[in-house]
Amino acid sequence: MVQDTALVLEGGGMRGIYTGGVLDFFMEKNIRFPYTIGVSAGACNGSSLISNQPGRNKQVNIGFIHDPRYLSFRNFITKREMFGMDFLFDEIPNIHVPFDFETFFASSEEFVIGTTDVHSGKSVYFGKNDYTKESILPIIRASSSLPLMAPIVKVDGFELLDGGIVDPIPTNKARIDGYEKQVLILTRESHYRKKPSKFSSLLKTSYRKYPALVKAIQQRYKLYNDTMDEIEERERAGELFVIRPTRTMEVKRIDRNEKRLESLYEQGYNDAKEKYKELLDFVNMKPVLNR
Repeated sequence: MVQDTALVLEGGGMRGIYTGGVLDFFMEKNIRFPYTIGVSAGACNGSSLISNQPGRNKQVNIGFIHDPRYLSFRNFITKREMFGMDFLFDEIPNIHVPFDFETFFASSEEFVIGTTDVHSGKSVYFGKNDYTKESILPIIRASSSLPLMAPIVKVDGFELLDGGIVDPIPTNKARIDGYEKQVLILTRESHYRKKPSKFSSLLKTSYRKYPALVKAIQQRYKLYNDTMDEIEERERAGELFVIRPTRTMEVKRIDRNEKRLESLYEQGYNDAKEKYKELLDFVNMKPVLNR
């Protein structure tokens, strides 16, 4: 177990398969953290890390990519959601690729999930003391519910959407929780910056009851870019260890191309492998001997 270091996981939709590759390498080398925080796809990937299920993220996100219940315009037409959220967060983890609830809840590692409250336009975080076996999947679902592409999720009296709206890379939350030293897994290459949303009018119409949410989405690009500037500064100062795609990726937030997804997964695994020795130095951990 790594000591005094947080693991921070960015979202990114289907680009999150990159994180799945990195985390599978971590599990192979038994690299564990006392505190993990993730939003959106980062929360999905992080949950399989805590439940110690290598390969699960790949099996779900690539293995079902051609199943229309997983991702299709049919879902959007019939349910107003591109991803089949019931299929993803109920049927798959309970039937097709079972989620190991027992190992997840038996773990001593803290796992924090970031979501966005649609009324306040602010983050709501859930740690292990806040969720149960019955609520963990709905909370991860809420964190992964993209605006305009998934319905609002009601959990514990909150109405929630994608955690990446307000806190796309929750490094500051990890600091607040006592972890200055952090390992970040990002799903965009170095120097990437976001542009303003092209759907401002649609957002105002679709979420007219939630003006604070609309404002948060409209300002998201500024928040993301400021966060990236801060991350790069802290990385130079040696406070952060960042694993990010080493080459420009072709995978989009919503992507059904199996070959591209497989390639991005492999890139994540290989980038982690390439930075393994540097990572061990950063976290003061001895390497795992190959058996």
